[in-house]
Amino acid sequence: MADPARAAKLAQRIKVVVAEALGRRIKDPRVEGITITDARVTNDLQHATVYYTVFGDEAAHSDAARALEKAKGVLRQEVGRNITVRLTPTLEFVADLIPVNASNLEELLRTAKQRDAEVAALAAGAKHAGDADPYKSDAVQDADIDEDDFDEEDIDLRADEAIDEDGGK
Repeated sequence: MADPARAAKLAQRIKVVVAEALGRRIKDPRVEGITITDARVTNDLQHATVYYTVFGDEAAHSDAARALEKAKGVLRQEVGRNITVRLTPTLEFVADLIPVNASNLEELLRTAKQRDAEVAALAAGAKHAGDADPYKSDAVQDADIDEDDFDEEDIDLRADEAIDEDGGK
């Protein structure tokens, strides 16, 4: 088992080597729009996954995938010459979907911002459905309650009677 830090360094080196080899060694016109975005190496340093993006339509994507598969041996040979490990890792090329996902996310954020602006515009001219203070009452409040307001007849409990749990006498 190799150190994960060593695997990360090797992955970065493979990324650079593959990107340079695509520009120098591979003469296929289908690889001109390819950008190497990332590389990952397993901890045993035997397999490398190289992520790439392609500018263009769906046909350019499929052409680039075929060109990379065709050039895989040459690229592996170039990686073997430029890294210092006992065994040259196998290369696997995977289309990187991060730019596509990022553009979808940006579109969703743009739509959400537009809807927020519409709601804010509606809220600016909105009025309350009822009164502004629904707890406001027009009735006169009795602020002063005197002891004279309570009669002894209102209190029907006697001091010597006990109240049970049900609230009865």
